[in-house]
Amino acid sequence: MEKRVAIVGAGISGLLACKYAASKGLNPVVFEAQDQFWELWGGAGKAFGSKGKWHLKVIDTKQDSIKEYVAEFVVLCIGRFSGLPDIPEFPSGCGPDVFSGKVLHSMDFAAMDNASAAELIKGKKVAIIGSAKSAVDIAFECSNANGNDNPCMVIQRTVHWMLPDPQPWGVSFGFLCFSRFSELCLHKPGEGLFSSVVATMLSPLRWAMSKFVESYVRWKLPLKKEGLILDGEESPLKADIVILATGYKGDEKLKNIFASTTFQNWIEGSPTSIIPLYRQMIHPRIPQLAVIGYSESLSNLFIFEMRSKWLAFFLDEAFQLPSIKEMERDIKSWDKYMKKYAGNGKFRRSCIGGAHIWYIDQLCKDIGINPRRKKGVLSEFFEPYGIEDYLGLGP
Repeated sequence: MEKRVAIVGAGISGLLACKYAASKGLNPVVFEAQDQFWELWGGAGKAFGSKGKWHLKVIDTKQDSIKEYVAEFVVLCIGRFSGLPDIPEFPSGCGPDVFSGKVLHSMDFAAMDNASAAELIKGKKVAIIGSAKSAVDIAFECSNANGNDNPCMVIQRTVHWMLPDPQPWGVSFGFLCFSRFSELCLHKPGEGLFSSVVATMLSPLRWAMSKFVESYVRWKLPLKKEGLILDGEESPLKADIVILATGYKGDEKLKNIFASTTFQNWIEGSPTSIIPLYRQMIHPRIPQLAVIGYSESLSNLFIFEMRSKWLAFFLDEAFQLPSIKEMERDIKSWDKYMKKYAGNGKFRRSCIGGAHIWYIDQLCKDIGINPRRKKGVLSEFFEPYGIEDYLGLGP
């Protein structure tokens, strides 16, 4: 049987999925919306079924035509932070329509070439709404363009702790948070009784490490009343340009990729739980489909590559998935973990950084590779785990 693999999205995760699928002798085809969709279908734990196929409707924007492709397996690598911006809703008469300057989303700013972006903000008073990754990047661009003459304003609703140094108080952050010992302090998805008892006993140590890092941030970046934008200000902030670094509707983007309302509802899941993906890739009830690039970790490039390797082994039929009930039970354990540690009710963000090593261990065990990557017990438990520890993994 021909094993055609359709990969939707040519970003980092899409190219990695293509690379490792091709390394297994499969026939991957990559579809990309930018310059540089579909019908569908039940499963038995195998990558390729004997009956089901995916029908992908692809719009050729240059030819203004629609073509249909058929594939036995589809990999969605459409990205979570692009395509569908999350733009705030403004009260009538209080939005961009009455603002004399320019309002744009960070996605539009990022799409500009360097010269155009620099020209847009040069000599302008820029207000950035948001304080996560995109906001910090844009603030850096504004600083380069305007220096101290026209400092930009960063306005945030939710405080994010940004670590200004990888060595707080001279101690490597990796030893504090990126080792097996540091993960022993956390309750992990699907852990056994022994691991649970250890995590409970070490919880005071976890608290102490968090406060250690927090004390450095407070010392390095002290906040003053004059440096905050307070509710109830009488005079408006003056700005020529407002850039909305307010994120993206990643859940909605993933949902809208399906033509079937049944699959839309399945992939969306419940608003009170995480997106239901086994191993952060496979929906238990949607066969012959994988999602790579939705869930984050400490290093997205690395985690996408590990998932692409895992998927290549699965497509090569090196292992089979567990039953639907077992996969859904595993997803519930991750849901419980995310709700416990995500904070601020942001469990649908799907960043698994706190259990990064635990998660990679699961992928390694699935494909038959020893997850213990270091030499010696002390190194294994106390040295930080990094990308270099997984060099040379198949396929």
